[in-house]
Amino acid sequence: MKHFWTLVVICLMTVLNANAESFQNMEPLKLVTPEMKPELKSDAGADRGQVPVSFESVIVHADRYLSPVSTRVSLDFDFFKSKTAPGIKPYKFMDDMTFVGVPLFLAGLAIKGDKSMFRVNQKAEDGGKKNTQLLSDFKTGIDDYLQFFGPAVTVGLKLGGYEGRSDWPRLLASAGLSYAIMAGFVNGIKYTAKEMRPDGSTANSWPSGHTATAFVGASLLHKEYGLTRSPWFSVAGYGMATATGVMRVLNNRHWISDVMSGAGIGILSTELGYAIGDLLFKEKGLLHNDLQMDFENPSFFSISMGVGLGSKDIDFTNADLVDAERYGLSDMEELGYDDDIDYESDDTPNIRFRAATVVDAEGAYFFNKYIGVGGRLRVRAMSAKTFGKYSEDIQIEDWNAWSGMLGSYMDQYPEKYNDDDWAVNYIQYLRDMNFIYIDEAEEANFMANSPVTNIYGTVKSDHLAEFTGSLGLYFNLPLSRHFALGSKLLIGRSFTQELDIDGYAEGNVKDIDYFMSLSNEKGSTVQTLHLLEYPQNTGEKWSDQWDYLTIGAKSSTSFGTGISLTYKYKSNFSWRLFCDYDYTEKDFTLKYDPYHFLKQNVTPATYKLMQMESDTSFLMEPIEFRKTKKMNYVTLGLSFLVNI
Repeated sequence: MKHFWTLVVICLMTVLNANAESFQNMEPLKLVTPEMKPELKSDAGADRGQVPVSFESVIVHADRYLSPVSTRVSLDFDFFKSKTAPGIKPYKFMDDMTFVGVPLFLAGLAIKGDKSMFRVNQKAEDGGKKNTQLLSDFKTGIDDYLQFFGPAVTVGLKLGGYEGRSDWPRLLASAGLSYAIMAGFVNGIKYTAKEMRPDGSTANSWPSGHTATAFVGASLLHKEYGLTRSPWFSVAGYGMATATGVMRVLNNRHWISDVMSGAGIGILSTELGYAIGDLLFKEKGLLHNDLQMDFENPSFFSISMGVGLGSKDIDFTNADLVDAERYGLSDMEELGYDDDIDYESDDTPNIRFRAATVVDAEGAYFFNKYIGVGGRLRVRAMSAKTFGKYSEDIQIEDWNAWSGMLGSYMDQYPEKYNDDDWAVNYIQYLRDMNFIYIDEAEEANFMANSPVTNIYGTVKSDHLAEFTGSLGLYFNLPLSRHFALGSKLLIGRSFTQELDIDGYAEGNVKDIDYFMSLSNEKGSTVQTLHLLEYPQNTGEKWSDQWDYLTIGAKSSTSFGTGISLTYKYKSNFSWRLFCDYDYTEKDFTLKYDPYHFLKQNVTPATYKLMQMESDTSFLMEPIEFRKTKKMNYVTLGLSFLVNI
């Protein structure tokens, strides 16, 4: 280190000496006066916050551009001090109302009936009670914080001295009015409609308060900074608000109808709050005009939220079985896998879905007013409305599991089942037949020693999520200064995230003593079961977690088109109502493994006996279906556009 610092000092002295020598023998400085010519230049950018470059414009607009409000960037904690920039255009009452929140609210109202109650995830610590609803294990608390993204950014920019549309008194009044109106709407409807949440926790689901709060904040950021400083503030705000709504659905706290209506209420409340603020403050407290950008070209970037209709069920029949020769047709018909069965019934292998949640990011570059090229990224999540017969089998208790595998052999020995290690099903059987009185202590002992003491299903993902990237042509037909019709032709690739239910079971390992003989009769082997002893505990415990049901699909080519109506309410901002149609042909796969746990709760010899003697032994291995289905999707939604 001593040598290092010595070297640093020498280098510094060398540099300083060189700089000193460079000033020797210097010629005197000469002042060159540039030729000045009077020139008239436009100050068209003055209202957009651009400093004029001509001398005349600087003099004329000096009061605006040299004022502390518009040019100084310093911390601002003057919450009660009113500031007004000169030359700012005042807003009239209802001047900025677009009413785009109304169709969003009505869309949520229209699909409010598309709901279904499921079976709740049953955990071992819950006491082994039967499932009552079916929920996803997707949990995140991000939405609890993300709903405040808009106001947090708005207040942060304001405190940092980066001025937006309003001074502190006007901003706080407009924001307070917006949140108050939103709270009145949301709570008034929540406790009148009394809609049950998807998780069955409370009856105050519709509309979503989190989503409404998020869209109020996004609209605040849009009005304060998106309209006056940069449109990308608006994109960020509405993007985070949309993500909040999607997470409320994935968290099973809200239906898609709740989120759509909540978003509509949030936007409408903010527009009403600012309209009242404009009426109260008039021209006072305004610091920046709206950006003025005269775009003739309809190029855009947008974010969208919509509801997906169209194909909402996937039915699997015995014609879709993989390795069908493993199963006898009579066995499959007995279990309900029959082409003649009405697959609208909940007792069949039909998977039905609710209306989908659709979120888009889209953009296009137009060569002129009428035609351009662009692309779209779309996420479509279809939550299962019913799993048909699959959601029933996960409730199998020990008696059903064992008697289903060994069938009539166990029925031959009912007198042996009054020992002290059988299951609750047999206890109830004895009670019903008045064979024996069983008190609670004996019942608890029976259940503790049963082969299956606890079994339940956990829904890891209750929806099919499709991710689609598309490219193609975009078309625009101007109708007036503010309205235009649009269309598109897209082709892309679609990827699917699977629906997944896991099974969990635990209990006591059982062993069965049996005697079986094999004989050769006329060239065929005949097996005969002569003795089957009552199953006994081995003293070991077992547990098993496995993929009970999975549904997925291969990637596929997607084709899309649609029609839209665009309303350009500012020079660089638009709202768009759209109806899209998408088509894809998907190869779906369903894997069903209801009796996987039987490999764990018996000894290998007992499992071999079940395989040989059970009429339904094919269920001990996973059953797989494959089906090609043409999927037709219709999406209705609303887009927020930034013209670029």
